Amino acid sequence: MDSATIPGYTYGSAAAAPLSLADLALLQTTVLWGEADERALRLAGEVLDDQIEDVLDVWYGFVGSHPHLLHYFANPAGQPIAAYLGRVRARFGQWIRDTCSRPYDQDWLNYQLEIGRRHHVAGKNQTDGVDSAALIGLRYIIAFIVPITATMREFLGRKGHAPADVEAMHQAWFKAVVLQVTLWSHPFVREGQF
Repeated sequence: MDSATIPGYTYGSAAAAPLSLADLALLQTTVLWGEADERALRLAGEVLDDQIEDVLDVWYGFVGSHPHLLHYFANPAGQPIAAYLGRVRARFGQWIRDTCSRPYDQDWLNYQLEIGRRHHVAGKNQTDGVDSAALIGLRYIIAFIVPITATMREFLGRKGHAPADVEAMHQAWFKAVVLQVTLWSHPFVREGQF
């Protein structure tokens, strides 16, 4: 899918992040991010490119099988909003592509903060104009690191790369996810405490 056709995908036009590229560099240092991770993540993007729908099937199956997670995509009567799930799915797929292939520059940083805002009361439901839960609890955003990282190894290993290369891709993916979830937590933190 062309990212220009994804409803609510505003990469490159998100509001300026309250963090600088110097702040981002410090976070990257903290998660042990290096040039080898950049190379491994680019390779992961190539490996995953034709598997993204399969990855999303696994992740959506996980969310759909846990009512406490599906709740965040449901209307006040508790019924999942299919159109909402579909629009988020398209953006989630693009997020995988962006994670692996976009430069981690100011536009990328700005969009990470926008993603965080969309999980918080400051922006949840606004992009898609839905009546659903007012925020996604930060505890579930952080905890979701495990399923979106643990399930990725199988997909990374499907193209016949050496085990060491699969491990490098998986570690780079893990670091990138932790980095992004850290940034997404910004709206949940009191002013001056991030």
